[in-house]
Amino acid sequence: MANKSNEISQKTILLMDADPEEIAGISHLLMEADFYTLAVTSASELKKKLKDASLIAVIMDLDSMTVDNRSIKDLALQFPSIPFLCISKERFHPELKDSIRDHIYACLTKPIDPDELNYWLKCIREDDQSLTVG
Repeated sequence: MANKSNEISQKTILLMDADPEEIAGISHLLMEADFYTLAVTSASELKKKLKDASLIAVIMDLDSMTVDNRSIKDLALQFPSIPFLCISKERFHPELKDSIRDHIYACLTKPIDPDELNYWLKCIREDDQSLTVG
């Protein structure tokens, strides 16, 4: 049974989004890619889940959640082994340029292209494997 829970945690992506319809849609995309999803609707919930679970990545919706450079930087420094991806309808977020440059693994534009999402998740897994092997 320990193997099963370990497998689940290593294939779980935490989704921070306040829109239930978007959570359902992204969860469906992740399920099709053979990932599990945990959804949170606040930064405090996000921090608690990050402390409690072993995750492959975090996807943050910049449109439905209030985040700033400091909060993204703090999360990235507290959880350096977890890649953060952002999603948004907007192509540019000048107010977050420092965080996006320094702490965000990738930014995806809504609606999410399943092939692009799968590409970034594959990159995350390959990066993770190269860190554990080397």
